[in-house]
Amino acid sequence: MSRVGKNPVALPQGVEATIDAGQITVNGPLGSLTQAINSAVSIVKDGESLKVVPANDSRNADAMSGTFRALVNNMVQGVTKGFEKKLTLVGVGYRAQAQGDKLNLSLGFSHPVVHTMPKGVKCETPQQTEILIKGIDRQQVGQVAAEVRAYRPPEPYKGKGVRYADERVIIKETKKK
Repeated sequence: MSRVGKNPVALPQGVEATIDAGQITVNGPLGSLTQAINSAVSIVKDGESLKVVPANDSRNADAMSGTFRALVNNMVQGVTKGFEKKLTLVGVGYRAQAQGDKLNLSLGFSHPVVHTMPKGVKCETPQQTEILIKGIDRQQVGQVAAEVRAYRPPEPYKGKGVRYADERVIIKETKKK
């Protein structure tokens, strides 16, 4: 059995988990998340924790138990603390400005780039060259961050572009005559 799948998911105070009709719903102080339960696993509520148990002895069920345990743990973490991704803009004239559910980016194109945030994801710009993307769904926060980064990924010669705050860009040496 998966080592990750063996660990129970602790439910902190103020977090409720409901299991019914092939779905798990986790409610917490920041909101509510729902996930469809895979047929290869079953979830058992054991007091103040959740255990993910493989439905049979197959290799797929074993792998899914670890995967699903991680998904449920991310749901619990999301409704208690939330998730955030930090992006930085590197380049002369590269700016970002958050306006409601829209993010206006000036990335050296002849036109401004406007990215609309999906429901459940918020963005902030503490500085003109920093973007904070926040939400309770880890997958959605990461997807939005990847979409914003894709407008102008960091290039390898000067390092200009949108990058994750912890991303290291290896700069190539220019061609010599």
